[in-house]
Amino acid sequence: MSSTETLEVNFDGLIGPSHNYGGMSDGNLASQTNAGDVSNPREAALQGLEKMRMLVQAGFVQGVLPPLERPNLGFLVDAGFQGSDVAIIEAAAKSAPQLLKAAYSASSMWTANAATISPSADTNDGRLHLTAANLSSMLHRSIEHPETTASLAAIFDDEDHFGVHSALPMHADFSDEGAANHVRLSAQHGTPGVELFVFGREAGENVAGFPARQTRVASQSVIRSHQLAESRAVLARQSETAINAGAFHNDVVSVGTLDTLFFHELAFADTEATLSDLRVAANDLFELRPVMVPDAEVPLTDAIKSYLFNSQLLQWPGEDRLVLLAPLETQETDTTRAYCERLVERNGPIGRVHYVDVRQSMRNGGGPACLRLRVAMTAAERTSCHQGVLLDEAKIDALQDVVRATYRDRLSAADLADPAFVNECLTARERLLRELDLEKLI
Repeated sequence: MSSTETLEVNFDGLIGPSHNYGGMSDGNLASQTNAGDVSNPREAALQGLEKMRMLVQAGFVQGVLPPLERPNLGFLVDAGFQGSDVAIIEAAAKSAPQLLKAAYSASSMWTANAATISPSADTNDGRLHLTAANLSSMLHRSIEHPETTASLAAIFDDEDHFGVHSALPMHADFSDEGAANHVRLSAQHGTPGVELFVFGREAGENVAGFPARQTRVASQSVIRSHQLAESRAVLARQSETAINAGAFHNDVVSVGTLDTLFFHELAFADTEATLSDLRVAANDLFELRPVMVPDAEVPLTDAIKSYLFNSQLLQWPGEDRLVLLAPLETQETDTTRAYCERLVERNGPIGRVHYVDVRQSMRNGGGPACLRLRVAMTAAERTSCHQGVLLDEAKIDALQDVVRATYRDRLSAADLADPAFVNECLTARERLLRELDLEKLI
């Protein structure tokens, strides 16, 4: 693989030591179903790092984003708790356990929600733009964006190449969930492309059922700040049917890369209009190759349960057709396994399905696609970003050593009340940041 070409770099979230099944995400069926179960933070982090290792071994450029500082004691102070760290934790555990769970949330592991990315090939100023998501729909996630912005600024710290934008205003009209509702399509990663922004509601609109987390206004705001040509940006509405079935983000029912959009029949409110708008926007750039999965072959409930679409769609080195990196749950669900077998037999854009174990994440409602933020980067951009977060196997080994030494192998909601757990989490994160040469974030 030439070092001079533009490559899609996957920045996976390094799962933090407070990974737990808090059940705080309304509309996320896995999160709600497994609420209160005992988690295994050590296994979760090791599973995520092994997925990263597999891609490094295959020849991909793989990055990592560090966990945020947890517990977020500042959040608890803002909620009125006072005194020492121990006093704050004990008081919150006694009188506001939901706030304590939010303060300990490790949901930043799902970096598809960290930000929306527009590569330099698409932007008017020729820089790569990143906007941190405000995640205002959910309390436990709404506290992430200041730290996320700081992490992105530390990693993409060359203003000649990168434009890092803070989150949109913290208001319901600007609700923004990041790249989980965004797909970039192009002929090649380094050529101008079309950016698809999927929203669930208009500003001020009340939608019955599960929360529609992305607004049109938020998507339009990102389009403006990223300096995208309006003719190359497509806005499409997610179907209420999908949202109310548990597709809390569009990446639960759709994934795309290069010229291929892989999606469920019920993903969009108006599929025909969405595909037509994409083709018009693509114009002479590339010919769109849509792969629609009929509800008759894979019922929407099975698609969401298995996370068929919350998979990574990758241009695998040395292979002519795309590879779908899917969770084991897709293989274990009869309809999705059978569909994947038929899919690869066809002479279509997807030539192989590879299954990966990310069960700890899946039980909290995040598959392979949730765990990564895609960033198409030129060679100069890869050189200009912080090198400590670009992985090789030795660095993965070092990170796994820290995880094995500092993470618990079981964590319940009751354990969050243990004052000693505060220092455990802070120590683990500090050691991870040192391995990534990101001491400035300590």
